[in-house]
Amino acid sequence: MTVLCIVAHPDDEVLGVGGTLARHAEEGEDVHICILSDGVTSRYDDTNAATEEIEDRRGNARQACDALGATVNFYGFPDNRFDTVPLLDIVQTIEKEIKRCDPDIVYTHHYGDLNVDHELACQATVTATRPLQSSNIEQVLAFETLSASEWSTPASDNAFQPTMFVDVSNHLDRKIAALTKYENELRASPHPRTTETVRDNAAVWGAKSGVDAAEPFELLRSIRRYS
Repeated sequence: MTVLCIVAHPDDEVLGVGGTLARHAEEGEDVHICILSDGVTSRYDDTNAATEEIEDRRGNARQACDALGATVNFYGFPDNRFDTVPLLDIVQTIEKEIKRCDPDIVYTHHYGDLNVDHELACQATVTATRPLQSSNIEQVLAFETLSASEWSTPASDNAFQPTMFVDVSNHLDRKIAALTKYENELRASPHPRTTETVRDNAAVWGAKSGVDAAEPFELLRSIRRYS
């Protein structure tokens, strides 16, 4: 089995699905991560001034993905400005990753996240994974991203309502180890992006699904084909 995770920014892959990706990798499956934006340029008036931090964060991402057992590719869409580029450009980038990896399962952001890049990454992924005859994709799943999913304005059509849970009890330590590679992105408690909160959140979802620790997903598409 081959897995592809599409995220907007470095650290989203760990926060949202790190335990599940580590589990896939430990079970001998190929795990690939596509990071669409650098995640830092929106913090700078001068994009050139962000170059050093971009390289640092990409280095953090490589270390985090190594810890999870995954490969990673980077792209340069504008941070927190996905709504300023044609959606087709993002779709075609994801299509290129799909062609390269030929995944069975695709993970991405939830469509109701507060962050516009997350929202459009999901929309582009759903478009790129449309069920054409040539596609081998069996599942498309949306994950929760702490400090983006729960901070969105709630509405009946955008709330994160998971329909699938993955037991990550034996892989939570690897998720935390990967998360610590993004030291500059972690915050002091109380905040959603602390290692303690990530552990507690996994325990809550685990309690809701009958295991010690879990990651939740909303099923966006599932196809069962005849061989």
